[in-house]
Amino acid sequence: MRKSAIALVMVLAVGGCGVGQAEAATAAEIDTRVDAALARFSDKVSGAEAFLGRAEGVLVFPEVIKAGFGVGGEYGEGALRVGGASVEYYSSAAASIGLQFGAQAKSVVLVFLDGAALERFRASDGWEAGVDGSVALVELGVGKELEATKFSEPIVGFVFGNKGLMYNLTLEGSKYTKIKR
Repeated sequence: MRKSAIALVMVLAVGGCGVGQAEAATAAEIDTRVDAALARFSDKVSGAEAFLGRAEGVLVFPEVIKAGFGVGGEYGEGALRVGGASVEYYSSAAASIGLQFGAQAKSVVLVFLDGAALERFRASDGWEAGVDGSVALVELGVGKELEATKFSEPIVGFVFGNKGLMYNLTLEGSKYTKIKR
C-alpha cells in the first residue's frame, strides 16, 4: 500500500492530475485504518478520548503520504465520524514547490467543535484549509493534557506520526474532497 501511495503522490505532484474512484480504498479499509489512527492518537495524547467525545465531528486521515523531488504532493483517504460512526469518506490532497526530496507519512485528525463549521464543511464541494475555513493546529507541550486546554476555534487540527504530535507543520492548502461511492 505504501509504495502505491507514494507512486500516486508523485504522479499527482508531477502530472497535476486528479484522483479517480479507482484509487479509493473501500469504506471497510478506511474504517479499519481510522480506528487504528484514533487508537494511536488516544495513546499519544493525554485526554484525547474525552476531548473527541465532546466533538461535533471528527475527520481522520490515518495516513497522508507526502513525497517530492522539487515538486511535491501529498494524498490520503479518511472518514468523517459523527457520533462515533463514519458518515462520509474524504480524500486529502495538496501540492508544493520548493526544495524537497523524499517521502514521509503522517496522520491528520480534524476536530469540529462547532456544529455550524461541521455543516459548512459537509455542504462544500471541495473544502480547502485556510481558504474555506481556518484550522487551528494544536501543539501540546510535554505533560500538558488535551482536556485541560481551552479552544476558541471551531476546527482544531492534530498532525502526528509514530512518535507523537508533529510540530511546525501546516494544513494550509490541503483540499478535502468527498469520495464518491
